[in-house]
Amino acid sequence: MKEIKKIVVSIDGSVYSSKAVERAIELAQKGQAHLCFLYVSAHVHKAIPSDLIFGSIWEQLPKDISASRHEDTGTVYEAIIRLATKENADLIIMGSRGLGLFRGALIGSQSQKVIEHSNIPVMVVK
Repeated sequence: MKEIKKIVVSIDGSVYSSKAVERAIELAQKGQAHLCFLYVSAHVHKAIPSDLIFGSIWEQLPKDISASRHEDTGTVYEAIIRLATKENADLIIMGSRGLGLFRGALIGSQSQKVIEHSNIPVMVVK
């Protein structure tokens, strides 16, 4: 199995996003991976300030973890894949559901689209 040295973590302030952050931190500590946190401002949650979301992550981030923050706008799944490709990420981690409007599916639409379109392995956290 390929060593995981860089992980893109999609965040949106949801409960599942928080669980994805926790899992990403665990993996980063084990493998000394760099975490690239990505917040995509989309129509559903554009009113949530990114500083609030990033601030809560940085409060729980251990000092020995290397991390960077990234922001984008537009289509969420495209932004995630774009950053993961640009950063040569080894893994994408995201929550199974975000702050989207549609409920009741087994997996969120953005998670499903990232899985379908990404050449990079994706971990979906429930």
